[in-house]
Formats: sequence, C-alpha cells, structure tokens
Amino acid sequence: MSSTKPSITLSPNGPYMVKDLQTLQNSKGEQLEIQPTFALCRCGGSKKKPFCDGTHAKIGFSDKKEEGRTEDRRHDYTGKAITIHDNRGICSHAGLCSDGLSAVFQLEHEPWIDPDAAQAEEIIAIVKSCPSGALSYSVDGEEQRDQAREPVVRVSKNGPYLVTGGLELVDVGRGEGASTAHFTLCRCGASKNKPFCDGSHWSIRFEDEKN
Repeated sequence: MSSTKPSITLSPNGPYMVKDLQTLQNSKGEQLEIQPTFALCRCGGSKKKPFCDGTHAKIGFSDKKEEGRTEDRRHDYTGKAITIHDNRGICSHAGLCSDGLSAVFQLEHEPWIDPDAAQAEEIIAIVKSCPSGALSYSVDGEEQRDQAREPVVRVSKNGPYLVTGGLELVDVGRGEGASTAHFTLCRCGASKNKPFCDGSHWSIRFEDEKN
C-alpha cells in the first residue's frame, strides 16, 4: 500500500483527478479497478461513469459556484447534554438525520434541530452517519467533527461521491465548520456549490444505472 496520502485535484471545468487512492467502490460496495492516477466524472454526462470520458468539454461544463446557493454558515443548537453544529450550505441532503431521528431533526419546523428530543448517544450515532460533514457535535465543550477511517471514495446510488478517510482536496476552500475527513463531491454536474454536493441530483433526477 502506498504511503503517500491520497489526493483529489479539480481540473478546471473538468474531472476530479485522483491520485494514490487504493479503494474506489460502487454503490454495492464492490471494488472498481483503478490506476495510480485516474479521472472521475463531475459533469454528470460521461458514458463511462464514474470515470471521465471527456464529455465535459463537449457540453461546456462549468465548475463555478452559482448564485442562490444555500448560505455557508454554521448554526449551533445547544441542549442540556449535547450541542449540535450544522451548516446547511454543505449539506448533501442524504436524509439520514431526518429519517433516522425525526424527533431531533425536524425539516418542517423552526428551529429544525431539537438537541433535547433524544438521548445524546442516539444523536451522536446519527451525526456520525452524516456523509457531507455538515453535522458535528460537542459534549462538555469539546467538538467531535472527524472520524478515523481508511481513505475510500464511494460512488453513491444516483448521488455524489462519498469521500472518507481524510483525502486531501487540493486548493479547495471549505465551508464554515466543515470536516476535512469526510465530505461529498457532486457528480451530477448540477450543484450550485461545486465541487460539493448540495442535493441537486434529486431535483434533476440524476441516474447512473451501472453504479
């Protein structure tokens, strides 16, 4: 196994260039064959998904952030036993929080997070499942944001790349309070907050039958 830290570099208006990664998985958990350096599609149009086939140049793909994106701002929700930190600007809207603990994460309410509506242990488990790093938590004033995991990129079903294990994201600014250990990268091409996923794959009905 390479001792070099895996990295992802953004080609201008082009693919993600990935180096020294050992594990790339499809949504079934199957290992995909990769080279020491390879290109992952981020325009959404490649016929060789998840790999780039040059379609970005044909369709005029732009990697610029767009107006109207959700504000990059972290909010703190303080309860008796735990404080939940949340930045909607980097959320990929996987729904694991609201589906897994709806008493705490209430999408139709304001404020939408109630940190006293469940036991701290339950909340911690849900926060740790957040793929984008939008959620973190503090107990007794000590924040827990990152997790020690092996470097892996997973191709989610009809959704973003799920990156774990602290891959270096070269020359890319992070959102307020964002994790550097795990994050989600857009692969449908429609996110307003590129390179990060903002859930736009749902609205455009992005599909990738092979992965």
